[in-house]
Amino acid sequence: MSEPSCVTKEVFCYGTLLPGEERWPFLAPYVLGHEPDQVSGRLYDTGLGYPAALFDRVGVIHGVRFRLDPQRCSQALSLLDEIEGAVDGLYHRISLVTAMGVHAHAYQYGGHPEGLVDLPDGNWLGR
Repeated sequence: MSEPSCVTKEVFCYGTLLPGEERWPFLAPYVLGHEPDQVSGRLYDTGLGYPAALFDRVGVIHGVRFRLDPQRCSQALSLLDEIEGAVDGLYHRISLVTAMGVHAHAYQYGGHPEGLVDLPDGNWLGR
């Protein structure tokens, strides 16, 4: 597997990678700063303790954009690719532009939408 591209050193998170959530400890060591942001798309509850984002749908997803340490960005993305892909290989990294106009990486759900419960406010923490 090749090294992940770190042209973009920002990652947009909307669920279990957020501070205080289950997977935050994996991301935390690589973060230099963060701010709230949002992206276009729909957020869903999988019913399994984690959300699913589909960025090609109409709506807004609220989350946090994290600035990664440039010296460790490739390492961070490799780890996140492994962690997010480990959920039955259902998540894959994409590039997008946030509402604040920042290019960022994000993880999109690639599974079947059947059984997903729409979170109309686009906020995982508010569920």
